[in-house]
Amino acid sequence: MIDLIRKIPKEKFPQHIAIIMDGNRRWAVEKGYPKFYGHKKGIDTVKTVVKAAKKIGVKYLTLYAFSTENWKRSLKEVSTLMALLKQAIKTYTPELLENDVSLKISGRVQEFSSELKKEIDKSVLKLSNCSSMVLNLALNYGGRAEIVDAVNKCLKNGLTEITEKDINDNLYTHPLPDPDLIIRTSGEMRISNFLIWQSAYSEFFVTSKYWPDFDEKDLFEAVINYSKRERRMGR
Repeated sequence: MIDLIRKIPKEKFPQHIAIIMDGNRRWAVEKGYPKFYGHKKGIDTVKTVVKAAKKIGVKYLTLYAFSTENWKRSLKEVSTLMALLKQAIKTYTPELLENDVSLKISGRVQEFSSELKKEIDKSVLKLSNCSSMVLNLALNYGGRAEIVDAVNKCLKNGLTEITEKDINDNLYTHPLPDPDLIIRTSGEMRISNFLIWQSAYSEFFVTSKYWPDFDEKDLFEAVINYSKRERRMGR
């Protein structure tokens, strides 16, 4: 399969892939595990997918890791997610450094605990000189909140007439390009408040697999599927 990917013309290859990592809890419940184990397995999948994306030359990989709506889950689950996130960032940073992958965070990070923010800042700084690929984690992220925050930044800067470029320049994801391909696992057919501004002309690929079962082969399949599409972009 990797041979097929290497034959994809540059103009048909997605430079920016974004993924809605869905299904951790359902995967765990169906297998008789506690929900936290599904999230733990999901982190293993993140490592697999980052490695696979870099292998085939993806320049930007955005992962929807924690949404603004996820705060509505039980206190126990949210606390578990925060602990797993902090530990994952701390332990995975050396591997990202070794693979020349930088880290960007998109979302309202200021609402996290000081301990988690400190760990995030340390990782982002340590990886700041990496240039092979950008791993963008959408944390405490919501597409509507992002647009609201971007508009408020524009107003704070004294703008009275706001253009699309003004909003683009103030999004959490700036200066990343819009995603070419958005993948969603678990078979759900919705965007779930993810990159709603940036995805105006993105291609979508949905798989019924839960995120813990998603692997290198599934990523490659999505990329090959994308390469066969004609992107007219309104033309």
